[in-house]
Amino acid sequence: MGMRLAVNEFKKRGLELLEKSLADGCINPELAGEIKTSTLAEEAEQAAVEKQRERIEQLKKQCQESNCPTCRELLTLADYLVHKSVWAVGGDGWAYDIGYGGLDHVLASGANVNVLVLDTEVYSNTGGQMSKSTPRAAIAKFAAAGKPTAKKVLAVLAMTYGNIYVARVAIGANPGHTVKAFIEAEKYNGPSLIIAYSHCIAHGYNLTNGYEHQKQAVASGYWPLCRFNPELKQQGKNPLQLDSKAPTVDFEQYAYSENRYRALKQSQPQLAPQLMELAKKDVAQRLNFLQSLANLPSDSESK
Repeated sequence: MGMRLAVNEFKKRGLELLEKSLADGCINPELAGEIKTSTLAEEAEQAAVEKQRERIEQLKKQCQESNCPTCRELLTLADYLVHKSVWAVGGDGWAYDIGYGGLDHVLASGANVNVLVLDTEVYSNTGGQMSKSTPRAAIAKFAAAGKPTAKKVLAVLAMTYGNIYVARVAIGANPGHTVKAFIEAEKYNGPSLIIAYSHCIAHGYNLTNGYEHQKQAVASGYWPLCRFNPELKQQGKNPLQLDSKAPTVDFEQYAYSENRYRALKQSQPQLAPQLMELAKKDVAQRLNFLQSLANLPSDSESK
């Protein structure tokens, strides 16, 4: 959030200096007008960004030729008049757990900040401790007998605000969908949250097979791919799009291909089946909930 505020302040000061240098007759009025229009419009399309960069290069040349105090300061800030993409990147321990209050504050601010959560479902950087993203029945540090509670559904919590772009992606399952979500998040003029399923050594399998496990996670319904785009609501459409197909793989089959689930059968043979049944219900309930939201009539259909 601090980076977004800093970029905004630099841009604001750059516009002030642009106006002053224009009034002093140091730069071309037509060029200044085009730069100001593009800056205020927050043009994020690649073609528009490249065009603005060309204008800024022309502006810098004119400032260098003028060499007045205003132009010298403008030279240091001119690049901030080009659209800046600001991303915060973190894991699930931060996003779901110890840093959730800060994340929620940023998303609720309405600021044009993009957040990428690499969801490994444990505190990966500190040894694989359980986080609120750890699924039920999976073993992790501080959950040696299997996590007894369900995984927190961060995506749905963010969707409730209504003005946040939200996507759940798995590049190993559908790279095209992942790219599309990033493009939409970048284009959206407001807060964006992308939650990416990220395989981890704590899951208990050879990570060279990571993409295959991502495919199975999606195919089992455990990790449904979706996008929530507030701009669709403004068009009278349902903002939530469920992008993955109905499950074709049994969740239990997927889960027991990973040691974090399989180990519980060995250490707690009586408890493991009970937690697995609850975990299967978690998956079905989350998927049914998303499907019900995605099937709600749009504003245009309800009239």
